[in-house]
Amino acid sequence: MRAQIVLVAVVVLLTLIFTVANWPALSAPAPINLLVTEVQGPLGLVILGLGAVLIALFVLLVLSLQASVLLETRRQSRELSAQRELADKAEASRFTELRQMLEQEFATLKGLSGQPGELLERLNRLETGLRQDIHDTGNSLSAYIGELEDRLQRSGGTPHS
Repeated sequence: MRAQIVLVAVVVLLTLIFTVANWPALSAPAPINLLVTEVQGPLGLVILGLGAVLIALFVLLVLSLQASVLLETRRQSRELSAQRELADKAEASRFTELRQMLEQEFATLKGLSGQPGELLERLNRLETGLRQDIHDTGNSLSAYIGELEDRLQRSGGTPHS
């Protein structure tokens, strides 16, 4: 941004130097055609004035665009802040609900509520199923080992090839 300001200042300064150096030519009267009539006046000053008016209009346009962008940015910032606040509240609410549910379940597990919780029942079922699977696997292994011993004894102690 600073480089742009310096560039504009240099251009304005050069324009002022040019205007001062050529003041007699700019202020010399000349016939000016207005399409309807013709008048005598300083043509250079008229063109310089029109340029100044165009520059002023351009500056006003840029300022109005900057103002509208600034207002839109502020509006979006407020909306974003409101949405962020809603999201934070929703997240805090979910954490609170999760904490309450966990506290309730742990209280049930500790026996504070008097009834076994669903989690405890499920753990008991899983433990019972796991014990049964281990027992069945042990029985199967024992049967396979016994069958292998029988085959070895029948073959005279040497394995079949």
